[in-house]
Amino acid sequence: MAGSTPASFTASAPPLAARRTASTSPGAEAWRRFRRHRLALAGALILGLMIVAVLLGPVVWPVAINEIDFGARLKGPSWAHPLGTDDLGQDLLARMLYGGRISLAVGFAAMLIAVVVGTVIGAVAGMARGSVDAALMWLTDLFLSLPQLPLLLLIIYLFRDALRALTGPEVGMFILIVAVIGGFRWMPVARLVRAQFLSLREKEFVEAARALGASTPRTVVRHILPNALGPVIVAGTIDVALAIIAESTLSFLGLGFPSDIPTWGRLLYDAKDYMDFAPYWALFPGGAIFLAVLSINYIGDGLRDALDPRKVM
Repeated sequence: MAGSTPASFTASAPPLAARRTASTSPGAEAWRRFRRHRLALAGALILGLMIVAVLLGPVVWPVAINEIDFGARLKGPSWAHPLGTDDLGQDLLARMLYGGRISLAVGFAAMLIAVVVGTVIGAVAGMARGSVDAALMWLTDLFLSLPQLPLLLLIIYLFRDALRALTGPEVGMFILIVAVIGGFRWMPVARLVRAQFLSLREKEFVEAARALGASTPRTVVRHILPNALGPVIVAGTIDVALAIIAESTLSFLGLGFPSDIPTWGRLLYDAKDYMDFAPYWALFPGGAIFLAVLSINYIGDGLRDALDPRKVM
């Protein structure tokens, strides 16, 4: 019939959804899924704005963090001091911008340590058999059973003075806090990676790689590890949030950075005695911690949905 579509063309043409899926890369498909998660997209925007603010803020607001003005002690937010001042008349906006770099850097650096250590231990345990796997999981269970906060306090109390004398107060405390927080956050990542490796090492594409003569390190790096990174990335975002909270807790307890280094947790610690008549002093750093942690958690939720191949969006 004139104008009709040939049957052979209709049968051979794949559906539109199949053509789109075939032509879309895994990264583009993950980004498409992530964009559909409104809260994750909002969290990424807020976190991005916070990172830009703490990196470029001191250029826009070039006020010294230790500039003392006793005539402006405990002044509320104003044009001269948008976030108010503390008990020494120091500008809280400048101190918030400076401290935000340290708090966020601690979170990301501790996350990197936890993810690297956890991935290595989990991968070795997942590929090994027998005593090696049992020993590594025993070590993981041992670290999981330790009371983390008391040990954090004890280690920092014992080694902070030595590191301060060796590398300076700011660098020494940064190294110590990052190492301690990251050293107590690798265990969930190790368990997650081990579970992924135990599942993936029996898949057909891994067996095919072995049959073609691929060595064990090549099989792990080229075939198993890339397919196990999705849950690891999600766990990493959670570790960033937990590391920020841990650093804030240590600073609030007076065992974090020194008083002249205004991290968000240290600002909260300094504000605790002025809550009655200067609540803004605690409100702004507390709100920054809240927004950063909430944004990172929503980003983790979005990444979990975007990187899960079983979830249809």
